[in-house]
Amino acid sequence: MTEKITGGFDSRFALTGKFLVSMPTLDGSDCFKRSVVYICSHSSNGAMGLIVNKRMDKFTFSDLTFQLPVKNYEALNEVNLYTGGPLEQVRGMVLHTTDYMRDGTVMVADGLAVSSTSEIISDIAFGQGPKEKLVALGYSFWQPRQLEAEIYDNNWLVVNADKDIIFRTPDEEKWQRALDESRISLDRFVNETGHG
Repeated sequence: MTEKITGGFDSRFALTGKFLVSMPTLDGSDCFKRSVVYICSHSSNGAMGLIVNKRMDKFTFSDLTFQLPVKNYEALNEVNLYTGGPLEQVRGMVLHTTDYMRDGTVMVADGLAVSSTSEIISDIAFGQGPKEKLVALGYSFWQPRQLEAEIYDNNWLVVNADKDIIFRTPDEEKWQRALDESRISLDRFVNETGHG
């Protein structure tokens, strides 16, 4: 129903720094099933975000450091890796607190930033990275007005982001916790027919 989303981009409704919580009715890949996506940018050029509750099992942080110019001479503290989205799944991106800021770091909102350089991976490896971080491979992207159309079609619920959910909540609980933040009855929401 993209054709129903018309007009130019209105920055008052930008979703940067918000959560997208996938609805049970969301069609498509398993990548987005019961997912929580943190929106890193949303503008007239589209939207980009990172899934924050899909931990990778077959690829480790150590595996990542061996593929980058990070030299390890001691055992690393293992860091969880996440599937940030279906695009460029060989690209590492770190969502983190702003106690760590370097060249190439992009401020997002509410004390959170994104870095995608090998320097941050090296700093994390040697215990000099940000206090709180989520390391993801890949990212999620929507073309202009695509995300708005998906929200209109009840594929996503927009809620305020919460650092506690991102960094300190068990992955298997993040989707429900983010859903609870909306204070909307899910049964009532998904049973609506049409858009009035």
